[in-house]
Amino acid sequence: MLPCFVRCLVLPDRTGGPESFYAFFRQQTKQAFEEDLVLVEVLRIRALLPRLGTCKLLYKMKTFLEQHQFRLGRDALFTLLNAHRLLIRRRVSRKPKTTQSQHWYRKYPNLIVDLAIIQPNQVWVGDIMYVVVGDGFVYLFLLTDAYSRKVIGYSLEASLHAQGAVNALRMAVGQRGAGVETIHHSDRGIQYCCWEYMAVLNKAKIRPSMTQTSDPRDNAIAERVNGILKSELLTQRYASLEEARQALPRLISLYNVERPHLSLNMLTPSQAHEQQGVLRRRWKSYPFKGRDPGKVPTDSVGKSTEKAGP
Repeated sequence: MLPCFVRCLVLPDRTGGPESFYAFFRQQTKQAFEEDLVLVEVLRIRALLPRLGTCKLLYKMKTFLEQHQFRLGRDALFTLLNAHRLLIRRRVSRKPKTTQSQHWYRKYPNLIVDLAIIQPNQVWVGDIMYVVVGDGFVYLFLLTDAYSRKVIGYSLEASLHAQGAVNALRMAVGQRGAGVETIHHSDRGIQYCCWEYMAVLNKAKIRPSMTQTSDPRDNAIAERVNGILKSELLTQRYASLEEARQALPRLISLYNVERPHLSLNMLTPSQAHEQQGVLRRRWKSYPFKGRDPGKVPTDSVGKSTEKAGP
């Protein structure tokens, strides 16, 4: 079998002849040029959000694609990223324990079961995650608005002492508007049950709510935000606590201002924080069941464990 370009040149006119070859050549050149432009735009976005997945990349590229009159779907972008080794591999790592629920402080009931969350500052969710620093870990105390997924309070500390949680809570209280009744939801960790923390909640007239089991789904929004920050933004191994503290405000701002969410109708958390009412969720089917095609699980040696979708 002769290659396509040879058949176009030497076979009779019914195959198109040289005209078909040059048309084929022009089409291939145009496609390569468009792919190069798309890859440049991908790298520009990834410079800010280095672990952003395929679907959210495509959404952030919407204006770019319209301006250049490019037609590019999710699967085509996935194939292009895969060909250039630009898919994001999931990271699996061991983590330290951040919850100590065996204590004698009062534990509060869960107030958000079946609660319709329809506005900002209605429910805040708190959690603690670790950040790799040097040869060890430091701890990031987070408060997130359950409606908008916006990080509204944070504190990075060397230990799990309750003062870190108190610092994050005070930051969140300082930005809350007047006239809003807020529920604070967390696990039953000692940091959230201690007297110092409860004193700040009571002064701000915020009602405490707590998970009743150790199931992370009972505080799913906080766990999801932790996962996004850990896998997409807090990916660098910092040399010291101070270096990590200096980097943190910019990374939190990138998450709040730049990163769209499928669960927020592709709004960023800062945009969603200005909304009211139920936000549409953009759950869609992916080539990998239950997974974003832009995040490919890997085996123990770092090879992709998934095949590209159709």
